[in-house]
Amino acid sequence: MDSETKTFWRYFKRNRLAVGGLLVILLIFFVAGSASLIAPYDPGKTNVSQKLKSPSSEHFLGTDQLGRDVFSRMLYGSRISLSVGFVAVAISIIIGVFVGAIAGYYGKWIDAILMRFVDIMLCFPSFFLILTVVALLGPSMLNVMVVIGITSWMGTSRFVRAEFLSLRERDFVQAARALGMKDSRIIFRHILPNGLAPVFVTATLDVATAVLVEAGLSFLGFGVQPPAPSWGNILTEGRTYIFDAWWLTVFPGLAILITVLSFNLLGEGLRDALDPRLRGRR
Repeated sequence: MDSETKTFWRYFKRNRLAVGGLLVILLIFFVAGSASLIAPYDPGKTNVSQKLKSPSSEHFLGTDQLGRDVFSRMLYGSRISLSVGFVAVAISIIIGVFVGAIAGYYGKWIDAILMRFVDIMLCFPSFFLILTVVALLGPSMLNVMVVIGITSWMGTSRFVRAEFLSLRERDFVQAARALGMKDSRIIFRHILPNGLAPVFVTATLDVATAVLVEAGLSFLGFGVQPPAPSWGNILTEGRTYIFDAWWLTVFPGLAILITVLSFNLLGEGLRDALDPRLRGRR
């Protein structure tokens, strides 16, 4: 482990909230990965005779209007919600890094055109843009992932551009140019690895946003469609019975809250540990 990594871990471990967020995220990943082993019931199996049963030893989180076990559906729903979050962020990071790298490295008119395009994209309210596109394409898990990804890359592009504007004048870049290396090699092999720190922070925070957006779309009926369970559509199915079956809205709402909060705390911790200017505050 090199000195930079040791320094990072030393400062990161001081932030107890960030460490707690990381532990919760690891637990959520474990639960999502082990859903088929942990879930006591088939999440899609209906039993009308057991509908709207309150939490008990038989059904830990109660049952829904079709008699399906809410605990099992929550476990399987975590897979879908996390998958949407990570795939959407992967798409946004790829687009954002590419646009930011090109703009920051070449500068001049290329930078001006790309940054004006970013400004135009930022003018549109993100959620309503996503809602409009999903409504036109049709609600599905794939469409939700792709649309969230292609409408949330602008912040990443700006961070990467700023890093490239700083790094492109460093001695190691000038040396690579003097050796006759191609621009693509300089960008992706020399500059990009040194400018990824803010990308990691942005990606962590964007996963939380993507999970929240997916839940919002599913709540409105434009996200992952039943019978596939996601935290958002479990929540929206329960709103009809909010006064008779409180558990149908409380438990998925808590799951979304805890997940989003954990990713935000982790992102804040990464930012503080990676930025030398913020390390002295803790």
